Amino acid sequence: MAGIRLQKVLADAGVASRRKCEELIAAGCVAVDGEVITRMGTKVDPEKQKVTVNGRPVGRMQKVYYLVNKPGGVICTNAPGSKRRRAIDLVPNAPAGVYTVGRLDVASEGLLIITNDGELANRIAHPRYGVRKVYEVVAEGDFNEKKLARLRKGIKSEVGLLRFERVNVKKRSRRSVVFEIELGEGKNREIRRAMAAVGLDVKRLRRLRIGKIALGRLKPGEARPVNSKERAYFQSLLKM
Repeated sequence: MAGIRLQKVLADAGVASRRKCEELIAAGCVAVDGEVITRMGTKVDPEKQKVTVNGRPVGRMQKVYYLVNKPGGVICTNAPGSKRRRAIDLVPNAPAGVYTVGRLDVASEGLLIITNDGELANRIAHPRYGVRKVYEVVAEGDFNEKKLARLRKGIKSEVGLLRFERVNVKKRSRRSVVFEIELGEGKNREIRRAMAAVGLDVKRLRRLRIGKIALGRLKPGEARPVNSKERAYFQSLLKM
């Protein structure tokens, strides 16, 4: 078979996301046939060559995909020994090597994808592939059309411009407002930062959709394998 980029081989084997695999290569953690490789873009034949990470052989892994409705208080980490429940713990009998795609902070809720497919994780996370995420946000505070215009235009912050693809007001009362917000590139705590910048306090943040994958009727704390239609969508992303 033709050579495949080393970072893709690692990601396809479920070692980590492709970006993390690139970090492992740069750090000298990866060897091919006993030779440490640090040059990015090196191509290998996983059928004929032995690839190891920190001395452990990398084998082929069956790809698995789950959807999870993360409740508040659950964390998106694989680190063992945490005092909080992890999102991957919501998947019954989850195989080793899975991790969350589309991370949410501890207070946020909603849709997560859990998989061992590093290439898919990269396609969903990288803004150039155009996989948008949709959120429902409940916020409190004084709100007016001027603040809505600021949110739609974009807000400068210490982490760069906070800009949404779409901001719709679903419901509004004297002291609270419910938004539906669509993100293209998600910066760390971007929605919460933007709301704070216009004097609004986020009371609930829930992700409803990742690309064409919807939260649907999945209850908080529940997980399920993807169906055939959802798997086909993932395959379409991998062909981009």
